[in-house]
Amino acid sequence: MTNHPSEAAQRLPHTRESLAADLTALGVRPGSTLLVHASLKPVGYVAGGPHAIVLALRDALGPDGTLVVPTHTPDNSDPAGWQNPPVPEDWWPVIRDNVPGFDPAVTPSRWMGAIAEVVRTWPGAQRSDHPQVSFAALGRLAGEVVAGQPRAGMLGPDSPLGKVYGLDGDVLLLGVGHDSNTSLHLAEYRQESAPPARLGAAVQTADGGRDWVWWDDVDLDEGDFELLGADFEATGAATVGRVGGAMSRLMSQRAAVDFADRWMAENRKA
Repeated sequence: MTNHPSEAAQRLPHTRESLAADLTALGVRPGSTLLVHASLKPVGYVAGGPHAIVLALRDALGPDGTLVVPTHTPDNSDPAGWQNPPVPEDWWPVIRDNVPGFDPAVTPSRWMGAIAEVVRTWPGAQRSDHPQVSFAALGRLAGEVVAGQPRAGMLGPDSPLGKVYGLDGDVLLLGVGHDSNTSLHLAEYRQESAPPARLGAAVQTADGGRDWVWWDDVDLDEGDFELLGADFEATGAATVGRVGGAMSRLMSQRAAVDFADRWMAENRKA
C-alpha cells in the first residue's frame, strides 16, 4: 500500500508540525509502540534538525505512545572479525583488554544515526544494557521494552525486539531500506539449525571495572533483507510514503517477522 505524500512533504523547510502530519498520514498510531530506523539526510532540511524529528515522532505517537530506537555499538566486538577495515592480529588482545566496558548511561551508539542519538540522550530515556545491540526507548512502555535484554539470544524473543513483537508494535523505516530492518533478525531465531556464532564484548563489572566476555549466539545475516523486504512489500502489508523528503515504510512488526520466518524457511534452505 502506498501513501501519497502530503503537501507538507513537498515544502521546505520541513517542520515539527509538517513531519508529524506526514507521520500521521503514513499511519503512525497514537498510543502504539514504534521502533524507528532512520537516516537524517533523506528527510531534507528540517527546522530544528533531528531534535524536531524526534518531537514530531512523539507528537504522532501521543502521550501514551512509546518510541524505540537501536543504539547498537558494533565496534564493541571481537576485533578478529572486523572487516571494514580489518585490524592487525597483534592489535586484537590490546583491543580486548582496553575497550571501555559498555555503560548504557554514557556509551554512544555507532552508525545508528543522529535521530537515535537524540533519543538515547533525551531526558527520561531508558536503554537496555546489551554491550553490542542495545535499544533506547521513550514513553509509557519504555522500561518494559528495554528491561532484561539477554546477552545470548541478543535479538531473540526476550530482546527488545521480542518485547515490541509482544506489544504488537510497528516498525518505521524512515529514509532507510529493509537492510536496516533489525526486526527481521527476530525471525532468524525461529529457524531450525540456525548457524552459531561466538561473540565477544567489553562489559562493566559490578565493582565498576571492566571485563571481556564471550557468549554463543545465532550468526545473524542481513544480506538478503532487501530481497525479503521487497517480497514482504509485494503482499501490500507495508505502507510506503514520504516523511519530509524521505521515502519511508511503516509496517506491523508482527506481520513482517512472521512473513520473514516463512520466507527464510523457504529461501535459506541452502
